[in-house]
Amino acid sequence: MTSGATSPELDPSPPAIPSADELIARIRRYFPKVDADFVRRAYDFAEEAHRPQRRQSGEPYFAHVAQVAMILADLRMDVATVCTGLLHDTVEDTPATLEDLTDAFSEEVASLVNGVTKLGQMELRSKRTKQAENLQKLVVAISDDVRVLIVKLCDRLHNMRTLDAISRADKRERIALETLEIYAPLARRIGINRVCVELEDLAFEHVNASAHESINTRLKRLRDAHAEEVSVVSAAMTDSLAKAGIEGRIFGREKRPYSIWRKLERKGLTFEEIADIYAFRLIVDTPDDCYRALGVIHQSWRCVPERFRDFISLPKPNNYRSLHTTVMGPKNVRVELQIRTEEMESVAESGVAAHWRYKNSSYTYDADAAQAAGGDPLERLRPFVEILNQGGDPEEFLEHAKLEMFADQVYCFTPKGDLISLPVGATPLDFAYAVHTELGHTTVAAKINGRERPLRTRLHNGDVVAIVKGGVRQPPAGWENLAVTGRARAAIRRLIRESERDEFHRIGKIMAEHAFRREGRTLIEDDLKDALSRLEVKDVHEMYETLGRGRISSVDMLNAAFPGRLDERPDTTGRDLIQDSKARLYVRGRGLTQGVTLHFAECCSPLPGDRIVGLLRKDKGIEIHTIDCERLAQYEEGAMDEWLDLAWTAEAEGNAVSMARIQAVMHNEPGALAEIAKTVSENRGNIAAVTTRNRAADFFDMEFDVEVFDTRHLANILAAIRMCETVVSADRARAEIEEIKEE
Repeated sequence: MTSGATSPELDPSPPAIPSADELIARIRRYFPKVDADFVRRAYDFAEEAHRPQRRQSGEPYFAHVAQVAMILADLRMDVATVCTGLLHDTVEDTPATLEDLTDAFSEEVASLVNGVTKLGQMELRSKRTKQAENLQKLVVAISDDVRVLIVKLCDRLHNMRTLDAISRADKRERIALETLEIYAPLARRIGINRVCVELEDLAFEHVNASAHESINTRLKRLRDAHAEEVSVVSAAMTDSLAKAGIEGRIFGREKRPYSIWRKLERKGLTFEEIADIYAFRLIVDTPDDCYRALGVIHQSWRCVPERFRDFISLPKPNNYRSLHTTVMGPKNVRVELQIRTEEMESVAESGVAAHWRYKNSSYTYDADAAQAAGGDPLERLRPFVEILNQGGDPEEFLEHAKLEMFADQVYCFTPKGDLISLPVGATPLDFAYAVHTELGHTTVAAKINGRERPLRTRLHNGDVVAIVKGGVRQPPAGWENLAVTGRARAAIRRLIRESERDEFHRIGKIMAEHAFRREGRTLIEDDLKDALSRLEVKDVHEMYETLGRGRISSVDMLNAAFPGRLDERPDTTGRDLIQDSKARLYVRGRGLTQGVTLHFAECCSPLPGDRIVGLLRKDKGIEIHTIDCERLAQYEEGAMDEWLDLAWTAEAEGNAVSMARIQAVMHNEPGALAEIAKTVSENRGNIAAVTTRNRAADFFDMEFDVEVFDTRHLANILAAIRMCETVVSADRARAEIEEIKEE
């Protein structure tokens, strides 16, 4: 058993410009058969390409790419990745092209450089949008090859090491904040702890300099005050483990400033209350030795029960495995201990980078070793690809991606025993989307540990969750308060967008067909090519959606389809109103006797286009009803013999207007009535009277008396009114029917 060693970290200060020989020597430490000529050619190519360029610090720009390559070599990456570190800025910042890199090196190197290269300098709305779009591009690239992300992380790490060279404080702070929000969490996501913690501490110093300085000062005081206790604990642990025959090495580990700050923020603790500022890491040979060592430690010192975690039996999503325990050491000083094997230590510090190794005469990613170490380390990147595939704008993607990155985890199980990792605070709806998007779309209820629970229930470690499916793809009511994960929220928003798009498409198609029908024409989609160009839409589906959303009107569509089109039907002004005094001018039929009074029934208010019948009423003359009038059903069956089959005259259909009554339920908001008036006018109707029937805080019921040509005209107006955003419903009004008394 050895003690006193320190945790392995990246070399923060290699030579200012490492030579090609130094870089090759660093690679030979883990890959003796490295193609030195290949590395040297990449080194010389980058040095020549960047020769005229200088960084803000004044040093040659080539120093940056050479340092990035050295960091990649420290991570023991393959030769293609190290050379990508040398070449990653050549396409963006020099005349070199991807074709040049393919010819000089290989398609693999060119592809990696292309993935790292920033694409297109475009006009963006804000720096936040630029950050969001860059993250989108990064996710697209790393979905094909995670080495793109590793190079990008090392690129950012060296930029953070030299951030002081940037003169503008606001720019330093923006870069540091982006590092904390995007790059450090991505490094943690794939388990490269060495890069993650250095990125966090370097960024923290610029984002919150006073807190960084304060924590470092407190750490120094604590280090001086407890140096003796730490030494005693280390020696005692070493002695106890040696007596038990457990071989390994133990070293002290001090918590990093940013990690301490996050714990102070998240848990509301004081500096003195943080138990694991000083901790020890024990590295042993086998997983069995991990548990044996844990037993020895717990027999020697009292453990703190709520501080024990077994990440060997239940690894973290990035394949981190270790035993964590806290014990009460000498003078009641709390001491945290992490126990793991050398393989676990490698994965914990280097993450996915730990799985590149020398195998079968080449140095490459070892998928078998990755699986043996606990699963695919790239699995945690796939939610970002899923979120990207859900669509939405870049800033929405950034919001959802951050939800995925900034979350502690809970571990739940499906009824079949599959492990599902979720952020703390996740609900059964998040669980459903983590299993499968379609399961999330159809979730209606959930059972947790065999009991039906509300979808808002927060999940805890060890919960067994069974999802109850429905038959309809739709998000549950109030989903904004039910979904926590970025994956779930992105999927739900995409579902809503698709549903809205489908509904607007359906409405727009109906409106288009109605508009063509009103013109006496047939809608033939294949003949709309010129109209689509005039409307500036790409296809007929977009035209329907745009029409349904109200961004263009039916008139716009018809004018685009038929340039120079004139509406040959006059509006309602100047026409006679159909009323009882002139009923014989507008109604014809057999059995109409001269001198018998005609009047239109108020219960159904017949319009030209309605099928009508006359009913002889004692001492009242002939009452004209629509054939579907509810009042007719109240008459005795024998009374049907007294019905007169009537019809509208040409005068009624061509030169008159009728008064139709429309009932509408509308949102109580400014502009609602104006929208209705505009819609009726655009459809050549004329509002004669408006009555408010019922008014509430959110809605009000209105009646509109509208002059229309006929039932077809009324149907067009109703369809247009229903498309108004302020309208809940609109229908043709019918009078309330009173029971007919025997006469």
